Amino acid sequence: QVQLVESGGGLVQAGDSLRLSCQASGRTLSSYSMGWFRQAPGKEREFVTAISRNGGKAYYADSVKGRFTISRDNAKNTVYLQMNSLKPEDTAVYYCTATLKVVQRTPTWYELWGQGTQVTVSS
Repeated sequence: QVQLVESGGGLVQAGDSLRLSCQASGRTLSSYSMGWFRQAPGKEREFVTAISRNGGKAYYADSVKGRFTISRDNAKNTVYLQMNSLKPEDTAVYYCTATLKVVQRTPTWYELWGQGTQVTVSS
């Protein structure tokens, strides 16, 4: 069974950068489309970004387009989320997720989820 483990979250100031990593164990990630979602307190889980199996296509929420970049290294079984120019409204728990389907923007379509990593951006 595949397990996803996120890392790289933390407390930063507005304008700073962070890179989140999602390491998979148990099975190669190359069969999965991968995504990142986030959930702020009192809000629903929302789509952030997703990437196709071979990394050829990436999709972003409008709120992060131009600031965040998703990438993957299938040889390392790892997916990354580079977050630049962070804003206080980016504060949330960030979840790595995987699906055997093509890239999805709806969380219910994803079969696998990590435990989440907290990102806090102070103003």
